[in-house]
Amino acid sequence: MTVAAAALLLGGGTLTVIAGTALAHNSDPAPVTGPQHLSATAATISCPDVGERLRTMPRSAQPQISRGLAALDRQVSDAYHALTAGGDSGQLLRALARQRRETIGAMADAIAGGGAQRPDELLRLSACTTKPTGAGQRQTQNQDLSQLRNRIGDRPQGQDHGQNRGPGQGRNTLRHAGPSPDDFLDITTVRPDTDTAAPPFAAPSGRGATTGTFTSACGRNEDGHFNSDNVIVTPGVSNGAHHTHDYVGNTTTDAFSTDRSLAAAGTTCANGDLSTYYWPVLRRLDGTVMPRPGVGHGGNNGSVLTPASVTLTFRGSQAGVVRPMPRFLRVITGDAKAFTNGPENAAASWSCTGFENRQLKDKYPLCPRGSQVVRTLVFPGCWDGRRTDSANHRDHMAFAGADGACRRGFTAVPQLVQRLTYDVPPGDSFAVDSFPEQLRKPVTDHGDFIDVMPDGLMNRAVACINGGRACS
Repeated sequence: MTVAAAALLLGGGTLTVIAGTALAHNSDPAPVTGPQHLSATAATISCPDVGERLRTMPRSAQPQISRGLAALDRQVSDAYHALTAGGDSGQLLRALARQRRETIGAMADAIAGGGAQRPDELLRLSACTTKPTGAGQRQTQNQDLSQLRNRIGDRPQGQDHGQNRGPGQGRNTLRHAGPSPDDFLDITTVRPDTDTAAPPFAAPSGRGATTGTFTSACGRNEDGHFNSDNVIVTPGVSNGAHHTHDYVGNTTTDAFSTDRSLAAAGTTCANGDLSTYYWPVLRRLDGTVMPRPGVGHGGNNGSVLTPASVTLTFRGSQAGVVRPMPRFLRVITGDAKAFTNGPENAAASWSCTGFENRQLKDKYPLCPRGSQVVRTLVFPGCWDGRRTDSANHRDHMAFAGADGACRRGFTAVPQLVQRLTYDVPPGDSFAVDSFPEQLRKPVTDHGDFIDVMPDGLMNRAVACINGGRACS
C-alpha cells in the first residue's frame, strides 16, 4: 500500500500528517495472533537533546520547561510516525524544525523570566535529521565496556497514565517500530570481558574500600504499578515518557508526585523504604496491543513480562567511606534516547544468568535454555553535596573515575545497583519499551530513583556499608 503525506498541520504542540490512504497506526486491519517479531524501519528521526543541554532552571520556569520537553518529545514522535507513513522527509524535517524552534524559544523565555540569562544557544538545537537504521548502522558485536567506563569517569551523569494491567488483542500497530534481529546476540559467542571487574561495574574491594551493602527488598511489581509518566524529567505531564515504567517501592509515584506526597505514601519495600524505583517494562513480542498512551499509541506492543527477581543493592566506594544521601535526591542512569544521542550516557547492560562476566550494552542477549535474561542498571555514586536535582538531572551526580574515586567537588554516597532477571520466551521475541523513534533498542535502557528513605533507615544503610556488613 502506498501512503502519501497530503498535508502538514502545525498546532497544539503536535505535528499531524494527513495521509492519502491510511496512517501507520491503522494500516494493518488484521487482528494479531501468535508471536510477532518487529522489523526495523529504514530511518528514524534524530534530534539534538534539549533536556541534556539545560544547565539552569529557575524554580518558576520548571512547569514551562517540563511542558516544553514533553512537547518536543511529542513533536519528534509525530514526525517519526509521519516518516514511517510515507511522508516526505525534507518537508517533515523543515516543519519539525519550525515547531521545535517555537517550543525551545518559549522554554528560553521562561528561563529568562525566572531571572537567569536567556539560553539563546538552545535555539541552535531546533534542526533535526534522519538516521538510517539498516545494516550500515549495525552496532559491532564486541562490546567496548572500557570506553564506556572512561566516558562515565570523565563527565557528570544522571534520562494520560498508560496502565498496563492485562492483555488486550487488537491491530498490530506500528509493526515497523523495532527491534530488528540484528539487535540480538547469542551470549555464548561473547568473550568474557575483564572490564566488568573495574568501576563502575565492579563492587568495591581492596584496601580503603567500603565493602558493605544495603538491600531493599521491594518486590517485583506484583501489584501492577505502571504508568508512562516520568516525575523526574517531566513532572506534571501525563505520558511524559511515551513508554511504560515498572515501579517498586513507593506506591503512589506518578507525574504529579511531590516530595510531600511521596513521604506520605505507602511502600512495597519490606524495610519501610519509601523510595521510588522505576525502569521501562520488558515485553514479550506476542502481538498484544494496549491502545493507550505509551503503549499501543507509541509502538510498544507486547504483553508485559514481570521480572523473575528484582534486587536493589546500595554499595560503597572504592576510595573510602560514603555519606548519607539527602532525602528526595533524584538520580537517573542510562539514556532513553541513546540510539539517536549516541552511547555517551549509556550505563545499562544486558547479560544472562551464568554468563554475567559477559555484558552487552547495545544488544539483547540470547540466553541458553535454563538461563534468565539479566538487566543491570548501575547508578552514579558521587554527589555534588549541594543539590537534590539539576536542570538536566545529571550534573549534580557523577560516576567515580577509573580509580573508583569521586572527582573534585563530589563526595561518595551509597551507589544503587538494580539487577533484574526475566524468564523470556525463546529467541529474539522480547524488547524493552522506548520512545517511538528509539526503536526499542537495548542501548536505550535506563533507570530512575528518588531517595525517600526515612533518615534513620538511610543512616543505618550508611553504617552497614561503611562497616563492611551486608544489611537489609
